[in-house]
Amino acid sequence: MTPPPLRRSFVDDRLRARGATLAPVNDGLAAVDYGDPSAERAALANLALVDLSLSPRAGFKGPGAPEWLVGEGVVLPEPNRAWRQADGSLAVRLAPREALLLGGPADGGLEASWRAARESRPGEPIGYPVPRTDSHFWFLVTGERAPAMLAKLCGVDLRPHRFAPLQVAQTQAMRLSAVIVRDGGEARPAWHLLADSGAAGYAWDCLVDAMAEFGGRPAGLDALA
Repeated sequence: MTPPPLRRSFVDDRLRARGATLAPVNDGLAAVDYGDPSAERAALANLALVDLSLSPRAGFKGPGAPEWLVGEGVVLPEPNRAWRQADGSLAVRLAPREALLLGGPADGGLEASWRAARESRPGEPIGYPVPRTDSHFWFLVTGERAPAMLAKLCGVDLRPHRFAPLQVAQTQAMRLSAVIVRDGGEARPAWHLLADSGAAGYAWDCLVDAMAEFGGRPAGLDALA
């Protein structure tokens, strides 16, 4: 049987145009570098843009969803906060009954567990899954100059002393409804950006254009290793 084709990032054409080296990651072809890994690693401290759109993520919402997630071992914070899980993934609480999982168990394991629970406990309120992998792009912006760059695109003050690690903003950025999650400490602050996948190319172009003033650049996944 012929294996299914590898998935492409929402910004695959942009990655290729910049000379990205593409490699299989999570059943897709992701940009692992742009030909200069050492410069990309250095850029993470100043200003860099990483495409994480092929990384696992999942959403759950509705009555019973938080309780079910907690029963599955997910540690949930209060709304508009994120929490680092034991496996390194992030649980982002978007509302009292809605959570977004970035990485780790969002690789399909939680959705499989939800389907099994639904079959074994019909009628019990356990919420329902939301297909965040298809609906939202996922970019990571890192570096000390990121807040100044993002200030050109978003009205929320994302400076580290005003937007603490694991804080969440549901706001407008680049004229899109976006979720912004602060990640990383003072040594290498970082911000996750998620918004409508249909606008991924537009958002990527906005970020690349805004970074130019500050000497920023795209970086591949290998730079994060």
